[in-house]
Amino acid sequence: MKYISSSQNPIIKRLTLLMSKSRKRKKEKCFVVTGNRLLSRAVEMGYKVETLFFREGFDENHVDHNSADFFELSSKLFDRVSSRSGSEEVMAILEMMHQNTEDLFITNQDKILVLESPEKPGNIGAILRTAAAADWNAVIITNLKTDIYHPQIIRNSMGGVFTIPVFTDSSENVISFLDKNGLNIIAASLDPYSKHYKRVKYTRPLALVFGAEDKGLDKKWIKIAHQIVKIPVKYPIDSLNLSVSAGILMYHCGEQ
Repeated sequence: MKYISSSQNPIIKRLTLLMSKSRKRKKEKCFVVTGNRLLSRAVEMGYKVETLFFREGFDENHVDHNSADFFELSSKLFDRVSSRSGSEEVMAILEMMHQNTEDLFITNQDKILVLESPEKPGNIGAILRTAAAADWNAVIITNLKTDIYHPQIIRNSMGGVFTIPVFTDSSENVISFLDKNGLNIIAASLDPYSKHYKRVKYTRPLALVFGAEDKGLDKKWIKIAHQIVKIPVKYPIDSLNLSVSAGILMYHCGEQ
């Protein structure tokens, strides 16, 4: 196993770029996971490991993997690259898994979460974590500005990005897909015609749709929604955080 201590090593430069640049991840169809727990979850769900990086002194036998390449990093370099000082011992480069919205098979009891143009990776990760915990069937993200393997999305999802099917597509394609499969589309919006979320029947199969943090849902979603719901908030607060709103409605739908 080769030992690396310099950040100028080409292997480390590539690792750093995969962590920081969405364009690099998309081009190489690879991403980085930090921590043995997240790595184990990804491998369990079928992701293939390309390269492993261990903190110096870590016993590689503690990691279940199928990687051909191993590198031991100095503790100083490991902390610098992982940006999680002293808390983790393993990093890995994994191959992406391609998922197409058209491959999603809908049953009459399914609950699909749709996020339109979300901007904050931390919110996306938290929502994926909740969706997985609340046993939703899939998450579809439209017009995503980054990619679902952004380090903060992976970290905040606590592995949810690996355990629940996540699809990315355009809004137009997703609307067509939902219509073709006969889903009950429920839009979360502060539209004047919105109903209190507890006064709506959540008939399955359903698609619960949320808009971007700052702009909310585009009018095309309001136009095609079968129901429009809102979560009341007390003045002077005008809205809830996206991940909080999504969590409230996902669990409420699950009780119906």
